[in-house]
Amino acid sequence: MRPLACVDCARTYPVESLAWRCGCGGLLDVADFSPTLDPARLAGLRPTAASLWRYEDVLPLPVDPSVSMGEGLSPLVPAARWPGLRLKLDFLLPTLSFKDRGAVLLATLARRLRVERAVVDSSGNAGTAAAAYMARAGVACEVFVPEATSAGKLAQMRAHGATVRLVPGTRADTAEAARAAADTPGTLYASHVYHPYFVHGVKTYAYEIWEQSGHRLPDTVVVPVGNGTMVLGCSLAFQELLAAGLVDRVPAIVAVQAAACAPLAAALATGQDAPIPTAASPTIAEGIAIAAPPRGRQILRAVRATGGSVISVPDDQTAAAREDLAAAGLFVEPTAAVCWAAVRAAHGVAPGLPDDDVLSAARRLLTAGDVVVPLCGAGLKSPR
Repeated sequence: MRPLACVDCARTYPVESLAWRCGCGGLLDVADFSPTLDPARLAGLRPTAASLWRYEDVLPLPVDPSVSMGEGLSPLVPAARWPGLRLKLDFLLPTLSFKDRGAVLLATLARRLRVERAVVDSSGNAGTAAAAYMARAGVACEVFVPEATSAGKLAQMRAHGATVRLVPGTRADTAEAARAAADTPGTLYASHVYHPYFVHGVKTYAYEIWEQSGHRLPDTVVVPVGNGTMVLGCSLAFQELLAAGLVDRVPAIVAVQAAACAPLAAALATGQDAPIPTAASPTIAEGIAIAAPPRGRQILRAVRATGGSVISVPDDQTAAAREDLAAAGLFVEPTAAVCWAAVRAAHGVAPGLPDDDVLSAARRLLTAGDVVVPLCGAGLKSPR
């Protein structure tokens, strides 16, 4: 198992230490992990391994078949409205969101380390994924969530046997409560933000796009962004594929926030290197309502490195995009609809959306010849 290293001071920690941040306060990434990609191996992936574990060679720990539920390899289908636009249906994963990709790695790690308790904070999907996979790993799971979390997500967590802690206040208050509980000795903080193994699970999303597209990458990948695990996962996979000579360029990443809580969009629009402090207002896209993403600097660097952009969309356009997708047979939660709202705006379908400089710059990327959009959470999680 790969050790962890501080992004600020480079101090390393064995993964067995259960460290989730450095003593200096810095974030941790997987240390010195540069997987050797064998083009012949990737070109001849086992057809029977119909899961993200087909990319085991580039993951920081091996598969545990008793924990996996076949997560990954979600369909990549054409969108009917605009040629060249494809939708990746991660809402069809076992717990109905893309968070399964990272949760299975953390649950596999928990089982291998024989920890007895895992703690996670979530606005919903990461908590449901952790609850399910920790149950399979035989690890007690405690999930801290905001009081306003959707009832469907709470029911799913409890169904998997997790202890659910409702926290008054903001999403940041929830994270603080979970971090305090995570400092208990012998506890794995199974955080999709702080534990870097999670991002390595999410990067399989981009590997699948490459494989399903005939070993090439699209012009643009559009992703929702709150804490940024999908942005960082895509960036990681793109760089690994580029370093291995398996692609000759990387796609632009267009990250989409809710206008009610858009610290990253504000930072990119004003040329800042860190998220702009913001007071989160209520939004139907609860899964990305993160006022101060801890990995905000990394997210902005990743987006800029691809020539991409960060934009925001208002709730009325997100609601309209959700209805549009449902009319095409795809029922997703509001957080999953923000990317479709951005695409609609770029194609001129959302006249109520301001045509500011940032959106104008992103329009070319969103209307490129080959664009992939994730649908990353099922509508039943937030049915209204």
